[in-house]
Amino acid sequence: MAKYLEKWAPPGAAWDKDNVGLQVGSKNAKLKNIMLCLELNNEVLQEAINKKCNFIFTHHPLIFLPLKKINIQDDPTSKLIESIIINNITVYSAHTNLDFTKDGVSFALAKKLKLKNIDFLENQEANQFKVAVFVPLDKAEEVAYAAFNAGAGTIGEYDNCSFRSKGIGTFKGSAKSNPTIGKKNTYEKVDELKLEFIVDSWNLNAVISAVLNAHPYEEPAYDVYLLKNKNVNYGMGAIGQLEKELTVDEFLDYVAINLKLKSFRYCSNKNKKIKKVAVCGGSGSDLLAAAINAQADSFITADIKYHVFQKAEGKILLIDAGHYETEIFSLDAVKKKIESFLGNNKSISVFKFSGTTNPIKYY
Repeated sequence: MAKYLEKWAPPGAAWDKDNVGLQVGSKNAKLKNIMLCLELNNEVLQEAINKKCNFIFTHHPLIFLPLKKINIQDDPTSKLIESIIINNITVYSAHTNLDFTKDGVSFALAKKLKLKNIDFLENQEANQFKVAVFVPLDKAEEVAYAAFNAGAGTIGEYDNCSFRSKGIGTFKGSAKSNPTIGKKNTYEKVDELKLEFIVDSWNLNAVISAVLNAHPYEEPAYDVYLLKNKNVNYGMGAIGQLEKELTVDEFLDYVAINLKLKSFRYCSNKNKKIKKVAVCGGSGSDLLAAAINAQADSFITADIKYHVFQKAEGKILLIDAGHYETEIFSLDAVKKKIESFLGNNKSISVFKFSGTTNPIKYY
């Protein structure tokens, strides 16, 4: 299951200080039922045990900071880990990689608000490479598909993307060489194809390894270029449009109803109508400038400080809808993905935790 989740939300896309992926257990355990939650506590674990789940997916990592000791007598996290191990359960987390992926946390929030034409509010950048490799004509497809299968050549909704240009490669092998084409100690000219494709940084080593393994030459020639492109496949936040324009009061009611909010904080903006809406599930205050620059009428996120509201006042309708409240809908997206992965396998059930792990109460 982990490899399917990682194909959608690769750990390499996460914030570099995050701790995503396997938290406790084994990826090789035979899958039974699956429990989904934003964070793991004793209530979630007990429900997972009752429903015979041996795989728990969490958004917030169970282990975020390094554990210095496992003290099952006094430390709640240590006690939880003990119970997880005793019950042969695997815990897996997708945190900022789920935040930054298409159809992840912010996209799920945007869809809950029924936004149209959803895209990233701010794309990640400088995390892609271009790989160029020189291949004899008759081996080009073999090498290309090896690269594609390792993760190269994905641009937005397209995969297997490459550019190809013909040329002539020259070489002269030493007495110790073993050339695939031509003879050693002989200057050779060969019709070759230059294959180029974009690779996300976390797939780079796998792609190069696949290319070298598939390449017929003893010493393949290839180039690797760091790109400054914006990555269309990964980013932060989301932005889209409402089906119809709403007044500010109508939009505030709309947000409360669609996100099932008891209350929320907001500051006024200069616009009397709301059409273009930016969102970021969880703590997204750092994207305020991006939302304003994108000419969004409103920006919905969580954990907003007083001075951030001051910066937004009169410029954009800034709404703090709550951390839990803006992330919980992502579990629906995860459930949909997992059930798609499982296909017709009816022996495995996927459950969302029936309670709430939100520590915040409203008076």
